[in-house]
Amino acid sequence: MTTDPYAGLTQLGQRTERPASPDAAAMERVPNPAPGKNYNVRFTCPEFTSLCPLTGQPDFAHIVIDFVPRDWLVESKSLKLFLGSYRDHGAFHEACTMEIAARLVALLDPMWLRIGAYWYPRGGIPIDVFWQTGLPPEGAWIPSQDVPGYRGRG
Repeated sequence: MTTDPYAGLTQLGQRTERPASPDAAAMERVPNPAPGKNYNVRFTCPEFTSLCPLTGQPDFAHIVIDFVPRDWLVESKSLKLFLGSYRDHGAFHEACTMEIAARLVALLDPMWLRIGAYWYPRGGIPIDVFWQTGLPPEGAWIPSQDVPGYRGRG
């Protein structure tokens, strides 16, 4: 008897409203189809938005998440909804970046994870935030994130 690894998913395959906040967002996971292999999974969110916690003005970022899975992958629709839940959430750049990383690490227990958050200027200064769990596993191909630094009009 084979069990359906996707039976517990609650968002995939149906209309799902964007969560009101990151805390209300339910990220889901699916089994890694190739456990024991050191391969990299990349998610890129070039239109991430959140709000400044003081002014309420929108902030924009290009976020790149790389991870080497252990037993789990994040279900992509639930990740999209989670990232979208920041649209009306007030937090500084560093807080948004580190909250995203912490939620993914807690959900997936990956072999390795890194996040690069390339924020567009606020007050004329772009803020980029980078974090990783440690060194990537030996033999894993981890390509450069290749997001250029902010150049303005020049």
